[in-house]
Amino acid sequence: MKIRFVGRGRLGDSSDDCEEADEDLTIFSFGCLEEVSYEKELKGESDFFEKAARLSKQTKKVVVCGCITDTRGLKRKSALVAENGRLIGVSDMTHAVDGGISCGAGLRVYDTKIGKLGIAVAEDVFFPEVIRSLCACGSDFIVCPYGLVTDGALPIVLRAYAYLYGVPIFLCGAGYCMIVNVDGTVSFATPQSPVSLSFESIKEYHVIQTRKRGLYRME
Repeated sequence: MKIRFVGRGRLGDSSDDCEEADEDLTIFSFGCLEEVSYEKELKGESDFFEKAARLSKQTKKVVVCGCITDTRGLKRKSALVAENGRLIGVSDMTHAVDGGISCGAGLRVYDTKIGKLGIAVAEDVFFPEVIRSLCACGSDFIVCPYGLVTDGALPIVLRAYAYLYGVPIFLCGAGYCMIVNVDGTVSFATPQSPVSLSFESIKEYHVIQTRKRGLYRME
């Protein structure tokens, strides 16, 4: 899989529109797209959804872009997902930390041409149940659009998730991007933007048994 991280810049810049078509996934951090108002999008007064869809068609990639969405005054951290010229979904951050922004509801795994893509939006990565749920629903990899990376614990947390749940995680933040593989190692990390690379995931499967008291059943 070839991946392109865009931690700085704007969605729709000419430098992004002309990338090679053999890349499979492009991830934009928060700040690469202006605030998106659903009302303005529906009225045709803005075209941010269209820009993401158009880029996915021009480059033949799956495009994931972090942004702030506005639903009649309720602002959320969200991620747009586009493929083959159409917007296939919007995922919201499900945990709002210390207020200031609203939380969304529900997680989603997207079935794309490059595999099942789980989305963990921004600070959702600090909640283990998010990653565990996305993995339980069959995610082949998890993409996390992020803002400014200031917490030094973030790479440690992501390494633990990748190791415990057996799924690679792609983080694209403002000024910092990284890939963590299922063995808990950091396969790639850089402050550069934009940057492209090839990535091959390790796949491990094990049979795990456990004993639990209860669940009594009459024979």
